[in-house]
Amino acid sequence: MTPTPRADVGLRSERGPILFAVMVSTGLIAIDATIVATAVPSIVRDVGGFAEFPWLFSVYLLAQAVSVPVYAKLADLFGRKPLMLFGIGLFLIGSILCGIAWSMPALIVFRAIQGLGAGAVQPMSMTIIGDIYSVAERATVQGYVASVWALSAVVGPTLGGVFSQLGIWRWIFLVNIPLCLLAGALIARDFHEQVHRRDHRIDYAGSVLLTVGLALIILGVLQGGHGWAWTSPTSLAVFGGGTIVLLAFALVERRAAEPVLPMWVLRRRLLAATTTLSLGIGVVLIGLTSFVPTYLENSLGVPPLVGGLALATLTIGWPIAASLSGRYFYLRIGFRPTIWIGLGIVLVGTVALAALATRPSVLVVAVTCFVIGFGMGLVSAPALIAAQASVDWHERGVATGMNMFARSIGSALGAAVFGAVANAVVAASGRPETDPATAAAAGTAVFVAAAVATAATCIAGLAMPPVPSEPPEHQTESAAAPAS
Repeated sequence: MTPTPRADVGLRSERGPILFAVMVSTGLIAIDATIVATAVPSIVRDVGGFAEFPWLFSVYLLAQAVSVPVYAKLADLFGRKPLMLFGIGLFLIGSILCGIAWSMPALIVFRAIQGLGAGAVQPMSMTIIGDIYSVAERATVQGYVASVWALSAVVGPTLGGVFSQLGIWRWIFLVNIPLCLLAGALIARDFHEQVHRRDHRIDYAGSVLLTVGLALIILGVLQGGHGWAWTSPTSLAVFGGGTIVLLAFALVERRAAEPVLPMWVLRRRLLAATTTLSLGIGVVLIGLTSFVPTYLENSLGVPPLVGGLALATLTIGWPIAASLSGRYFYLRIGFRPTIWIGLGIVLVGTVALAALATRPSVLVVAVTCFVIGFGMGLVSAPALIAAQASVDWHERGVATGMNMFARSIGSALGAAVFGAVANAVVAASGRPETDPATAAAAGTAVFVAAAVATAATCIAGLAMPPVPSEPPEHQTESAAAPAS
């Protein structure tokens, strides 16, 4: 499909119905990114388990991460539409089950089902955009997608805060029901594609080994120093077992006909760099989204709505920068300088938040989160588009999936590490997590860890090579066309 002129970009254009369907589908993931964190204290009060609450994020993100490469490969084989509809359906089932969860363990399991659905929806949305719009057009389209995140940044924390204060936190999951039905109907009606199907071999062994290995590592991080001592035989067995399984995964991938994580992605310097950037962004992002509301609610006693709105500034700054990144940055000065500028802004924001966290302030948190989010918007969107621009159609699903996979893995591991840091501070204090001084100390420790992760990501960003503006073979095998 030859890209149409940039003037033919928007909701009223020929491809407008597809864009709107993608926007609604993206809204499912965008709202979930903030609505759950706002309700954590209420959930803990109802079903218990403060030490286990990081699992609500880790298990969701782990399920999302390990399923993304599988979905990405299937999308390059079967097309984007069936995978998107499957993901929406699975997310719907997970949301319903979360809404009726009777305990923290049950809620954690059902969050995993949600994550498996999100693993299809988010990368398929970005892949569809990559299929039907050129790099130049994506600079404009990014504004539409960014508006979804901006709206969700307000709607998510607001709904989460209101539901928590009313004692009906289960509705943070049940509200997904009408959204899933609408998204599925729009995709089914408006998105059509022709796919050249071919024989395939799914890497089931690699998928299972990757899931088990990462789950063991996350289990070891979350339970270390809490469920068992870091140097205990149990801890060593869990970490050792996870490492062995991941090594076995690497060996399986070398021989797999269609590996779940193709090694060619990491051998290409540009894709390796953008993957590393996404990994780092995922770590920093989860450190803020999962702990900022709890930090403010427990240290200052503010209501959930206030804590959620303070976090919302991050997810407002992000889409603003993402929508501006194409028009005013990477199409003018290039992808690499844009990403470097964004990383610098994120570093300034995380260092400021860590330095000022010992004296909790809603205003300080809101301002620094906005700065961090703005910087992330200048890193995340350009990195993904740069990765997509360097490959052809039959590789674009894998390249997009690898980017999403890295961010999800970063967030899953980050949630585990930051959860371990917070639990260690709470345990050392000898006071409950709701004690204001303890909450402030735990939040400070998490934000310092986020600043360190940002510094490491900046170092990785400096190694990013120049980026081509558009792949020479932009023609697609699968032409997506609006509904007639």
